[in-house]
Amino acid sequence: MDSRPIGIFDSGVGGLTVVSQIQQILPKEGIVYFGDTARVPYGTKSKETVTKFSVENVEFLMRHDVKLVVVACNTVSSLSLDFLKRCFRVPMIGVIEPGAKSAVSSSRNSRIGVIGTQATISSGAYEKAISKISSRSRVFTQSCPLFVPLVEEGWTDMHIAFDVASIYLKPLKAKRIDTLILGCTHYPLLKAMIGKAMGPRVLLIDSAQEVSKEAKDVLDASGLLNKSGQSRAHKFFVSDEVNRFIKMGEKFLRKRITCVRRA
Repeated sequence: MDSRPIGIFDSGVGGLTVVSQIQQILPKEGIVYFGDTARVPYGTKSKETVTKFSVENVEFLMRHDVKLVVVACNTVSSLSLDFLKRCFRVPMIGVIEPGAKSAVSSSRNSRIGVIGTQATISSGAYEKAISKISSRSRVFTQSCPLFVPLVEEGWTDMHIAFDVASIYLKPLKAKRIDTLILGCTHYPLLKAMIGKAMGPRVLLIDSAQEVSKEAKDVLDASGLLNKSGQSRAHKFFVSDEVNRFIKMGEKFLRKRITCVRRA
């Protein structure tokens, strides 16, 4: 048993969807979260820049003696995860493979859609992950660069969010997909609008849910679960704008956040 915390990082507040799911699946585990709010979004930056930022983020989490690092950012998972695994000895998981596995097992017609940032879509990471699992599956992708700003502005329930979603998702509807991967941890906050735009016959795959299940499996297999019977505290750090993070974070987690510090 291991009572050290789980480390989670993202480019901003989106990774809190992963925090929320891990809290449900692993309620005894402590969490150290880092949101790089000063440098969000990552999806428009080069691979070299994303990797540099990611190394710095993991180094920060390692100073808090974490036992597992969850890369809650699809852009980092697609561009930099392999490099991070070579650089650090701590167990590390991203959001691409868990989402891909769930989509393949859920799809009825093997026509899978993926939405994400420009960097995630351009990387082809989901296509590669899905092809390893199923050669029959066809993958159709669409970048949605305005989704992250909509979430960060808190405009998830406004009509503009539905209008933007309808425009982005129209090409995927034409491909007759039956499963859609939300390839960014910000996107679950737009789930209602995305679902409305796609229609009830399309299943939405929440990568935050899938990576949380993966985290439990990795900790269990490695003997790293906290079995002390005592719940651990959570700590939240950001690189900028603490008050803004608290305001948005409470919407993500649906609870008050009290321990947030600027790193």
